[in-house]
Amino acid sequence: MATSPFDDRDGTIWFNGELVDWREAKVHVLTHGLHYASSVFEGERVYNGAVFKLTEHTERLHESARLMGFQIPYSVAEINAAHDVVLKANGITDGYVRPLAWRGSEMMGVSAQKNRINLAIAAWEWPSYFSPEARMAGIRLAISDWRRPDPRSAPVHAKAAGLYMICTLSKHKAEQEGFHDALMLDWRGRVAEATGANIFFLMPDGKLHTPVPDCFLDGITRRTVIGLATEAGIEVVERPIMPEEMAQAEEVFLTGTAAEVTPVGQIGTDTFTPGRVTRLLIEAYDRAVGRRDDLTASASTSAA
Repeated sequence: MATSPFDDRDGTIWFNGELVDWREAKVHVLTHGLHYASSVFEGERVYNGAVFKLTEHTERLHESARLMGFQIPYSVAEINAAHDVVLKANGITDGYVRPLAWRGSEMMGVSAQKNRINLAIAAWEWPSYFSPEARMAGIRLAISDWRRPDPRSAPVHAKAAGLYMICTLSKHKAEQEGFHDALMLDWRGRVAEATGANIFFLMPDGKLHTPVPDCFLDGITRRTVIGLATEAGIEVVERPIMPEEMAQAEEVFLTGTAAEVTPVGQIGTDTFTPGRVTRLLIEAYDRAVGRRDDLTASASTSAA
C-alpha cells in the first residue's frame, strides 16, 4: 500500500510549542540527535479521537529523556494538551502519534551540555487494521543475529533512537529472507523481544510465559495485555526463556502499540497455530481500546 513520503504531507506538526506547516517542520543537518542519537520518542495509537494510555506514554517519554541525561522543557500535562491540539488540527480520529525529543544544533560533538532540547509531536491517520480473522493467520519471525545489549552497555529502559539501529538491521535481514519480522535474543542468549514488540508464549501448563524485561522495554501494551489475561483468569509467568523452549509453545503472539496483539505462526523453523487464548486477548484488547464494531478492514499500515 503506497503512502506519501513523511516529509511531504498536508497538515501541521506541534514543534516547540506551536503548530507549524507539516513540510516546514525541519531541523538542521548538524543536529546532535541525528549524529549522536541523543533523542527519545514514543509511538502511540489514537482510537476514536483519543490516545490510548496517553499519560503513561508521556511519563515514559520524560523517563526516557532522564535516562538519556536531559530534561524535556514541557510538563506531562503540557505534552498531553499538545496532543489534543495536534489531533484536532489534523482531524485525526483513528491514527498514530509520534512525540520526539532531541538535542539540537548548538554544540556538535560527543558533549552537548548546552544544546536546546526540542520537542515535536506529529500525528497521521491509521484507519485500517486486520480483522480478527485475518490477524489470526500468524506472522513469521526469523531469529536475529543481533542481540539486545547488556544494561551496563546502553540505557536499555529508555525508548531511545539509538537502541533501534539493531532492530532495523534485524528486520531488514528478516524481510530479505521472506519473514515478517525478527525475534531478538539478549546478550545472554535468552529470548527477549521482536524488533518493536514484546512476545508471549502459551505453554502446555496453560499459562502465558513472557521474558523478564530486564534489558528491553516493559511495553505499555505488554502491561495492558498482562492485565487483560489476568482478568480472564489466565496466569502470566515472567521468567527467563531460552530459545530451545519455544518449540513447546502452543500459541505465540506479539504485543505493541503498532502490533497490538499479533499472532505468530513461525519462529525460525518452529511453527505454531494461533488459537483460543490469542483470539480471546485480541478481542479483549479491541474492547479495551474502544475499537468500534463497525470498523472493518483488510489491510494494515505499518509503523514502528
